[in-house]
Amino acid sequence: MPPPLINDDFGSRIATAWSELRPATRGLVERAVQATASGAPAARNVQYDARADLELSRFLSALDERAAEKTDALDAEKNGKLKSIADTCAAVLLEQTESAEVFTQLVLRAQKQKDYRRIDTLADALNSRFPPSEICELARSENVVVRELANEALARCPVAVLASLLTDPVDAETARAALRRQVVEYGSEDARQIVNVLDQEEI
Repeated sequence: MPPPLINDDFGSRIATAWSELRPATRGLVERAVQATASGAPAARNVQYDARADLELSRFLSALDERAAEKTDALDAEKNGKLKSIADTCAAVLLEQTESAEVFTQLVLRAQKQKDYRRIDTLADALNSRFPPSEICELARSENVVVRELANEALARCPVAVLASLLTDPVDAETARAALRRQVVEYGSEDARQIVNVLDQEEI
């Protein structure tokens, strides 16, 4: 039997966070770590759900906080392994999450590490996987980078998708701003027609 991925060597807080994961979520991390170690691509897990998303987000926070601590409790080898597990956990989240909150967490983490390639990958994930309402939420973020990534994603959204948000009391203003940007930056005639109608209604 292989040794456990997480044990008390990393401290009781990490061991506790690991033990609080459901077996399915622990298995997801273990398989991803094994795939990273072997250089094989990790299989997309069909059992991933919102609860796994939340669990992995919390676990990643605990790992990053522990790795950042200025303490002699972890030697260089253990700290390196801890950071490697954290990076793998972040990669799983990047591949799977559709949550605005987790997206923000991953962007802030990449910013801190100056990992601009990871930020580009996160930007690509917005249009390919995130629901429009989540992108709108990100467009209202207090973080400048998150906000810009989301606004850029909205500017590439189909006009029909943005139009469907105009009746939403929370997202309508964000969708309207994206439509205006499509008119100005891309010369979209469909967006222009909708914006003209909206302007007439205001008059």
